[in-house]
Amino acid sequence: MDIWHETFTLRFGAVDRSDQLTLASTFDFFQEAAISHAESLGVGREAMARTGQGWILSRISVFLERRPRFGETITVRTWPRGWDRLLAIRDYDIRDASDTPIVRGRSSWIILDIEKRRPLRPQAMMDTLPLNDGINALPGGGGGLETRENLVRVGERRALYSDIDYNGHVNNTRYIQWIQDITEPELLDKARQIRFDINYLSEVKPGDMTELLAAPLKLSIGGDGGDLGLDGDSAAGIARAFEGRRQPEGKQAVFRAELRTGV
Repeated sequence: MDIWHETFTLRFGAVDRSDQLTLASTFDFFQEAAISHAESLGVGREAMARTGQGWILSRISVFLERRPRFGETITVRTWPRGWDRLLAIRDYDIRDASDTPIVRGRSSWIILDIEKRRPLRPQAMMDTLPLNDGINALPGGGGGLETRENLVRVGERRALYSDIDYNGHVNNTRYIQWIQDITEPELLDKARQIRFDINYLSEVKPGDMTELLAAPLKLSIGGDGGDLGLDGDSAAGIARAFEGRRQPEGKQAVFRAELRTGV
């Protein structure tokens, strides 16, 4: 049980007009695999709740090196990778029918004291889990993102019923859908590779309004952040920073994200 894996046939609801796996569906696969693995390791939702604790996703980075297509057989894998100060690390990958990794990810989680709403040190918990030393899906992923000075308003979203999960706030995968919806569909359709990083900074509750902002970035994609030497959108792809800010005050950031694609 050190590494959790599930095999699927990629279905219609997971692809876009290009017949390729969407970024949001990738996050759905990773979320469900992480939940299933935590349950099997005895640190799932109910087990944590009995001790007044819960898992909160803080950061995640994903690199779609190749986007699988409708009807392909894929295997989704995930495994814990120890801890870094207050953050518990979990890696992911998606492998094709030939067992080649085509999507890779790294996430960082906070163990939260539910009553006090304060993070707990994860070492005691992580010492009971497999460390999977040396099995690195995305070295350098799951890092912190800085706010950008040239952000401009591109839209807003109110947190509605379909955004809210069991924890009573906007689910991590919904932010990915929000970002997809403010990006030109044709640019996402033609993307052959996608690198995406997001930091979750503050929970958004039912009815809350979030202002969405964006700015161009230097275009680089890949697990090692290989620089293509381009700025913003180009024939080679798109590169943008995003930020969500709580309304009506518009100052508190609730998430920061960076999207880069290659064609």
